[in-house]
Amino acid sequence: MKWIAAYLASAGTFGALDALWLRWAGPNLYRPALGELFAPSFRAAPAAVFYAFYVAGMVWFAVRPGIDQGVPHAVMNGALLGALCYATYDLTNQATMKVWSGEVSAIDIAWGAAATALASGVAAFAVRKLGLA
Repeated sequence: MKWIAAYLASAGTFGALDALWLRWAGPNLYRPALGELFAPSFRAAPAAVFYAFYVAGMVWFAVRPGIDQGVPHAVMNGALLGALCYATYDLTNQATMKVWSGEVSAIDIAWGAAATALASGVAAFAVRKLGLA
């Protein structure tokens, strides 16, 4: 039950944060800087696979230590995980694509770190508060 609660709390928090972010950043940050790289329409299946795997990684690498050692561990590990994962994506794109903005990379890496840290902290707090730890 603990891991289901951790997964659901992580997914709900990260999903809500990322939905808000993408609604703003899509038209205001990504499309102006990277417009020609965008697909004509959103593809839900790859996004769902990403979120399923990413949340599982968040639970394993950030939430689990936070449940065992305290919420600050979840936040710190979440920030590191988010920065590493988003940097992998952004910096690989920057290295291999003709058009990729350094500004987008910096903002996106910061976003990944912040959103993952917050979602990990919320999930660890929720599991501990529910007495499932």
